[in-house]
Amino acid sequence: MKKLLLIALAFIFVETQCITSLQAQDLAHYKQIVKELSSAKYQGRGYAYGGANKAGKYLLKEYKKAGVDEVICQSFTIDINTFPSKMEMSVDGRKLTPGVDFSMREYSPGVRGTYKLYYVDTNNYNAEKMFADLAKPEYKDCFVVCDFWFSYRHYQDFKKIWGKEGCTNAGMIQTWEPLLKFYKAYGEKVMGKPVIWATSDFPKDVQSITVNIENKFLKDYELFNVIAKVEGKRHDSCFVFTAHYDHLGNLGKKVFYAGANDNASGTAAIVTLAAYYAKNQPEYDMYFIAFSGEDANLRGSEWYVDHPVVPLSQIKFLINIDMIGDNNPVQYVETNSDSGFALFDKINEQQHYFKGLNRGELAGNSDHYPFTEKGVPSILFENESGDAFQYYHTIHDDWEHAVFDTYEPLFKLVRDFVEKY
Repeated sequence: MKKLLLIALAFIFVETQCITSLQAQDLAHYKQIVKELSSAKYQGRGYAYGGANKAGKYLLKEYKKAGVDEVICQSFTIDINTFPSKMEMSVDGRKLTPGVDFSMREYSPGVRGTYKLYYVDTNNYNAEKMFADLAKPEYKDCFVVCDFWFSYRHYQDFKKIWGKEGCTNAGMIQTWEPLLKFYKAYGEKVMGKPVIWATSDFPKDVQSITVNIENKFLKDYELFNVIAKVEGKRHDSCFVFTAHYDHLGNLGKKVFYAGANDNASGTAAIVTLAAYYAKNQPEYDMYFIAFSGEDANLRGSEWYVDHPVVPLSQIKFLINIDMIGDNNPVQYVETNSDSGFALFDKINEQQHYFKGLNRGELAGNSDHYPFTEKGVPSILFENESGDAFQYYHTIHDDWEHAVFDTYEPLFKLVRDFVEKY
């Protein structure tokens, strides 16, 4: 009897060690994917150097290695403005660093030359005086310098300054608090004049700037969504897991935006979920969609909802994972499903995965949104306001600043939801 007991205890020990090893391996696999996608090989998973498509091909291989039943690529095209080469700016001879001291509005044309500066008097602002000054010969082809939020509050005035018509200035510099961000959402056209974002410590009394900035507009640029399927026991309904794998790409030849949190973190999560369900057959079919073109204004997910590989009406629930590489113990969510949220909240209260779920209003800020517009029950998970959140859309969202606290509790919360929904 004692011998049998020892054998049983040994078996339990080995089984426990295997489970622990599997869980550890999942986290190791997750970190490996985040590190790979945020590496220089993919140049910020943008468009100018083909980084997004290189990342898509990597994910295709990762899904196959995970053991999914099927994986396909769904192509679509976008028009997008990029900055792949010259990115130089100096102020009275002092060179500024792209991504640190300045960045570009995504719709800006290129610009080259030396330009006088006109500083907007925000303390005694008078629009008529400003435009009268800018009409003087000495300010023709100048760059107008103003705080971003001030120009935003006086949008009707300043749209004449950054537009093609209405004012003879050459461009605009908008100052922000660091860390400087970069975007792609409005890059589907080249519009108006160059708009440069600079840090709030931009000099307030210099005479001129010298710039050499080149843009390249890509017309009908081909991207693709990577769609994996794990077959369930039933095929009449399905769960869908989504994340976007593209990011911002380059700001010149030497600077790229790694996007470890945004959104290598979410992409890695759905790959490991695919691996889990490939080893543990689910009740329903599972689809794992890695979208491209999200940072270019949700282009991949918008294309998908108009060209779904499975009818949208068959989706029991869609779970979108975006920017979970952080450590806020309260998890932010957006959803159009009260019942779905109630179940997530109940599971979380029982299991204490997070201190709470903070439900926000639906917004067109990630790939769940086009599905909600079609009535698909959906939820977004995004870990906001932790230590990594300050680096969102900056050059510091990289492997060195990666945080992994959210992955395991979110993985378990999602797994439990799928079992109970």
